[in-house]
Amino acid sequence: MTATSRLALSLAFGTLATSAAAGDDPWGLLASIQIDEKIDGDSYIVTKTFPTEIENGIDDFFITGYAVPLTPGERVRELVLVSDMGNCPFCGAGDHGVALQVELASPISGIEEGTRLSLRGALEPVRDHETWQSTILRGARVVGS
Repeated sequence: MTATSRLALSLAFGTLATSAAAGDDPWGLLASIQIDEKIDGDSYIVTKTFPTEIENGIDDFFITGYAVPLTPGERVRELVLVSDMGNCPFCGAGDHGVALQVELASPISGIEEGTRLSLRGALEPVRDHETWQSTILRGARVVGS
């Protein structure tokens, strides 16, 4: 077997393993991202440490949660997905769980706050050092509810 074919097989199986690992507990995987905030006078920096499964993103990430639309209106294009509406970051509690920003591939109608959705899309790490946001799901499609 050539070095090129070994590399190709390694990459293919590595991607499959990442998708399978994420599929086991996607909320646990997102919660495993470590975030450290440092404030020094006028300087502010947020450092994120991503698990190896997320470090380079996941092209085919599947997750189920509860939708919180980001904008009012009949057709929703962006939302935040939470694992439990009791952990909603916009619902008054200062101590909330993991939240995932979602950009849908196509707008969907009739989504109200608290609607349970299953989504599949590309999970990307957010490396911005000025925000606690750690990931975003892009090109997401509803695959069930």
